[in-house]
Amino acid sequence: MKYVVVLGDGMADYRMSQLGNRTPLQYARKPNIDFLAANGETGIVRTIPEGASPGSDTANLSVMGYDPMKYYTGRSPLEAVSMGVQLADTDLAFRCNLVTLDIDGDYESAVMIDYSSDEISTSESTELINEINKQLSTSDISFHAGISYRHCMVWHAGSGSRNLTPPHDILEKRITPYLPSGDNSDMFVRLQKKSNEILTNHPVNKSRISRGLRPANSIWLWGEGRKPGLPDFTAKYGLSGSVVSAVDLIKGIGICAGLDTVDVAGATGNINTNFRGKAEAALKELQNGKDFVYIHIEAPDECGHRFEIENKVRSIELIDELVVGVLLEGLAAYDDFSLMVLPDHPTPLSLRTHTSDPVPYVIYRKRSEKPSGVAGYDEFQAQETGVYVEEGHKLMERFLQL
Repeated sequence: MKYVVVLGDGMADYRMSQLGNRTPLQYARKPNIDFLAANGETGIVRTIPEGASPGSDTANLSVMGYDPMKYYTGRSPLEAVSMGVQLADTDLAFRCNLVTLDIDGDYESAVMIDYSSDEISTSESTELINEINKQLSTSDISFHAGISYRHCMVWHAGSGSRNLTPPHDILEKRITPYLPSGDNSDMFVRLQKKSNEILTNHPVNKSRISRGLRPANSIWLWGEGRKPGLPDFTAKYGLSGSVVSAVDLIKGIGICAGLDTVDVAGATGNINTNFRGKAEAALKELQNGKDFVYIHIEAPDECGHRFEIENKVRSIELIDELVVGVLLEGLAAYDDFSLMVLPDHPTPLSLRTHTSDPVPYVIYRKRSEKPSGVAGYDEFQAQETGVYVEEGHKLMERFLQL
């Protein structure tokens, strides 16, 4: 028996007038996922517990079967683990975005233009973060390069707590009320301001500007936390498994849960990712003896944050064709398999940030195939089934037992 989860990050959405008053899931052509919905179980699941922030960290913990209210300790330590950063129990990790600010005067009155610096390339961002580390690191502070705009800062033996705002939540807003506040906040503001001085005239940014690209002219710190202690996935469910993702956060959850992680050539974390390569990597893991694979695709979320309507629709179609379609072909060789498709949370185009709304899921099992009564997969058809999983971390057990 083989189990595969396909998670389209931020895939759920609201109706859009530009799409004929339909959601991207309704508008997209996705015959493979619609087939799963028509012949499997479709419902909605609350992946974000009441009172929790609607982050991909919280939501993916839920989908993987871990109660965020019990196990969540912050986003950044999960990412740091994936980067190979060794964290002591007393260390605090922070997400360190490379962002684009519009600064006309004081840093404190700048406007947040882009949380990803035009999805800066990893080669460029690594050079910038290495320069930041060279000039700003101390015996207590270190910076570590990740992928694209997503990096990490570690405060060794860090203390206190702060209010730190995700940059994707404040697009086109002045940063003044969103600057770090709370314990030791002056240190965090100082680091961000110093980073701007270092990055503004860096050759990488001069080159980007000359090519019509946004400069990565500041770091932005958020998502603090300490190293989590997740129960081993194999011990919990009796299944060996792997995670296929281009995103450090998801790989970090997998590592902390004792799952293997798979790097796929050309996996970018955006719409230009290697969709087919992810599906083929998952099939190879199963062929090599794994029981379970968790495939994470970031593209719909990035499109939602960037208000790219056509690209969000297209990303769903590519997931259907090059991930789910390829999986169905490969999984047909097995006597039985289960396949689950869902988002972790909505990333509505109209809001350009995450929400806590329940999301649609579909579970298809080969040997239990039967008409479900729905024609396809979207937010509204899933709701009409009346199937509702209130506690998201219990969905994994439902998936494995269906």
